[in-house]
Amino acid sequence: MSWLNYHHLLYFWTVARAGSIAKASEELHLAQPTISTQIKLLEESLGHQLFERKGRKLVLSDVGRTVMRYADEIFRLGNELKNVVSGLPTGQQLRLNVGVLDVIPKLVAEQLLKPALDAGPSLRIICRESPLPQLLAQLALHELDVVLADAPGSEPVSVRSFNHLLGKCGVTFFAAAPLAHLRKDFPRSLDGAPMLLPSEESSVRRSLDLWFERRGVRPLIAGDFDDSALLQAFGQKGHGIFAMPSIINEEVQRQFNVTAIGHTDEIEQCFYAITVERRLRHPAVVAIAEAARSHIFGG
Repeated sequence: MSWLNYHHLLYFWTVARAGSIAKASEELHLAQPTISTQIKLLEESLGHQLFERKGRKLVLSDVGRTVMRYADEIFRLGNELKNVVSGLPTGQQLRLNVGVLDVIPKLVAEQLLKPALDAGPSLRIICRESPLPQLLAQLALHELDVVLADAPGSEPVSVRSFNHLLGKCGVTFFAAAPLAHLRKDFPRSLDGAPMLLPSEESSVRRSLDLWFERRGVRPLIAGDFDDSALLQAFGQKGHGIFAMPSIINEEVQRQFNVTAIGHTDEIEQCFYAITVERRLRHPAVVAIAEAARSHIFGG
């Protein structure tokens, strides 16, 4: 197997950014023939010409532009790696690429991620929302630093992943004013009442269905939702009762102008940070885990 020589790539990248071998020579403190030779070796290993000469100028070829895009990302990640290992940004903004499972309520995701921003004001968070299999695939490719999920990662991926439990909480049921009277005689009042539920594929939906069955309650399912924000919007308009993790009880009532009509700890929602590392190393992920375990979920 032929391995890419990253020294050669660095010389190419520097020339492409500087615009000429002469300027790159000054920046790298290397003789111009040395740089030219290294770029030739890179072109031979890739099997393509990376530069074209137009007059006195060197311009990137079509393949050269493709290689340049990858080189930009490779050296950006290299700088990020040094920052993460040291635990401190060194003049460059620290990035956190986080995947959020699409059924996790937005208020929960914000509450979990906020400590990372508080710990590093210069942090840049890049959030991706998808079903768990897609997020784990991106994690395996190191496109994500962490995945926030409400179930441990068990999908087959090309590298092993580790589930870090952030905390557990019960579930609170909410209703807009027209349905707020159902708090009386809860949970039997839910029998026949309109209910807005997460999709059948989600772990919390399975837990809710089992709880209804154990309680002998048969609500009228008024809607199934993949998107928690849409579910909350329907609940806010009084189209049905909806359940949310109890850690966002006060915020849900305030933001959506709804009433908490009942609570149960029999339905336990768990939240995980899934990484490719056994030990959490990214400083932002460490901040998320420490805050979740110390005060978000009540220690």
